[in-house]
Amino acid sequence: MTRAQRIRGLLALAIVALSLYVAMSVPVHLGLDLRGGTQIVLETRPTAADDAGPDTVDRTVEVLRGRVDALGVAEPTIVRSGSDRIVVELPGVQDPAEAAEVLGRTARLSFHHVLGTAPDATATTAPDATEAAAGPRPGHSRPPVLPDESGQLLRLDAAVLTGKDVEKAAARFDAQSGAGWHVTVEFKDAGRDRWAGLTGEAACRPTGDPARRVAIVLDDRIVSSPQVDPSVRCGAGIGGGSTQINGAFDDGEARELALLVNGGALPVPVETVEERTVGPTLGAQAITASVWAAAVGSTLTALFVIAVYRLLGALAAVALLCYGLISYAALAVLGATLTLPGLAGFVLAIGMAVDANVLVFERAREEYAAHHRPTPRSALAAGFRNALSAIADSNITTLIAAGLLFLLASGPVRGFGVTLGIGVLASMVSALVITRALADLAVSRPGLRRRPHLTGIAHTGAVRDRLARGNPRLMRHPRRWLAASAAALVLAGAGIALRGLDFGIEFTGGRQVEYATATPVDPDRARAALAEAGFPHAVVQTSGENRLTVRTGQLTTAQANAVGAAVGDLTSHADELRDETIGPSLGKELRRGALIALAVALGAQLVYLAVRFRLLLGTAAVAALAHDVVILVGVFAWLGKPVDGVFLAALLTVIGYSVNDSVVVFDRLRELTRHADKERETPFRDIAGRALQQTLPRTVNTGTGAALILTALAGFGGDSLTDFALALLIGLAVGTYSSMFTATPLAVVLQERRR
Repeated sequence: MTRAQRIRGLLALAIVALSLYVAMSVPVHLGLDLRGGTQIVLETRPTAADDAGPDTVDRTVEVLRGRVDALGVAEPTIVRSGSDRIVVELPGVQDPAEAAEVLGRTARLSFHHVLGTAPDATATTAPDATEAAAGPRPGHSRPPVLPDESGQLLRLDAAVLTGKDVEKAAARFDAQSGAGWHVTVEFKDAGRDRWAGLTGEAACRPTGDPARRVAIVLDDRIVSSPQVDPSVRCGAGIGGGSTQINGAFDDGEARELALLVNGGALPVPVETVEERTVGPTLGAQAITASVWAAAVGSTLTALFVIAVYRLLGALAAVALLCYGLISYAALAVLGATLTLPGLAGFVLAIGMAVDANVLVFERAREEYAAHHRPTPRSALAAGFRNALSAIADSNITTLIAAGLLFLLASGPVRGFGVTLGIGVLASMVSALVITRALADLAVSRPGLRRRPHLTGIAHTGAVRDRLARGNPRLMRHPRRWLAASAAALVLAGAGIALRGLDFGIEFTGGRQVEYATATPVDPDRARAALAEAGFPHAVVQTSGENRLTVRTGQLTTAQANAVGAAVGDLTSHADELRDETIGPSLGKELRRGALIALAVALGAQLVYLAVRFRLLLGTAAVAALAHDVVILVGVFAWLGKPVDGVFLAALLTVIGYSVNDSVVVFDRLRELTRHADKERETPFRDIAGRALQQTLPRTVNTGTGAALILTALAGFGGDSLTDFALALLIGLAVGTYSSMFTATPLAVVLQERRR
């Protein structure tokens, strides 16, 4: 065994051991659908008539969503309830009271000139919230008075800057100067000039004069009132557009202040009116069915890989188990929240992680069949080397999308970016480190050198043999393939235009009805009863022993009565406590942020593909991706399936899979065009057809492995995962087709038109 092989083996062992330790010692947070969580009901308290109304409540929801994201709570549910209430559901929160306090803080930040000190008798006026938000007012006749950090009363001028002028804030620890924890604040463009003016005016006062101080006020409380340093010149002020807030903070207080400043001020004050624990939105039966689906699907995928690649397939199956362990450990370390769609996507990723192993094994088969590498060991080494560029390019494009979704989006879309990134990195470690370490150890055994057929790479495989015998010219008529894709697009577009999209409650909002029941009601029975009554997508939660909440889409009077009757049949008596209209949990800001993140991600992928390949191939890959998205949405429109948060997760997964597939084909196309001079003289469409033919075995085997696990999810996952698995199966079929017969023909046509 070479030194490099020993290093890989030790690295693989260390990664698996560390992941096993983390998985056993650090729990993963479960989402509301699997475990339940804390529900906090907030009520808005408008201070002026103009602040009342649904728009103000919607803006408050978006600010709260930012604070929840900053708290590190993934996959929350935040909806508007009625005309003035907001329901926040937080999975895995350890201190509900602290979360309620942070969410309820108004967080009005303002910066003031200090006019001087004041006697105790004048301590009757605090900065009016409306005045502080409005900025300086020259005619302000009654200066507000507040105590500073030491209790001394200060007279303050009207606010010169507010939280709207702040770009960002961060909690930092300064051990060198002894300042301890503080919060650095950076201002926006206009805020920088105002800050320089504020500090420049204060610098004109003599040292020790209270008027040389600047007061930083948060929610009618001075959190810091430092004197301007003597080095600052009168009228010049402090440049750079930043300052720091010092207030003898501990780490928690500093981070909370930074969180509030970054999240922004609430448009109106809110008050916590209720706080309680709620049950999971999915029942034990659904969770058990999903676990069975995961077990069956993973087993089928492993058996398929072993049947095709024999010993190396068995080693790849072991590596896939390690992949699952590594991914789980990474989720635990990052504090990510695992929901049922996330769990299903996690299981799907196990099936898709087969792809890197299949790429390596197929390249090794090619090397062995061409007699360039006469032993399984040398063929396998060449397979890893030749497949590296395809693995790297396909995974980097997906990582770009995952990173941008995390940076630019929020809520469940941001959480998906985390899960996707973890899955991609874990799959690369699984294939390039663990599989290789196991395979190197196996093929170096003398027994396998004498029996190379046991390795699974000493033959070309059934798919490649059939293609070699038939020798199909797949790109003989590229425009025919494009015509078929165009027809599918028209049909999908017709479904969207004629049938419309059935947006789920996450997008449209709906109705929430709460009941007090005479006896405890099993939520699984309630879900089954509501499904029989015609509400299969109703969300059912319990709280306490005798409280039941039903959340549905918009209801007519007759439908509302049917919901009440279904609940009433489950117990001897059910009183309706609350019946309110609720807003969407995926609000306008979240949807806009998700669309922006997706657009930027697609643009970044196009740039990367243009650099790694060329603009023509990058354009074809992104066009195929758009083709897949439109067709998937159109099929759901024709089927009348709901477009909800689960569908959104499936759609994002399909986007990642589609680009992955196209990059593998284009990597082979790039390799073929670099060959000998006679290859360069071959028409581009023939080279493209050869690239398709050579990558087809990988496409078939990878697609089959993913299809097995998705079929298990659809068959065993129950109602909660049926639509999710269906969307992924459609996306898998369309993505596989488009990578071969949309992206590649489009590249051929664009290349020939350019010439």
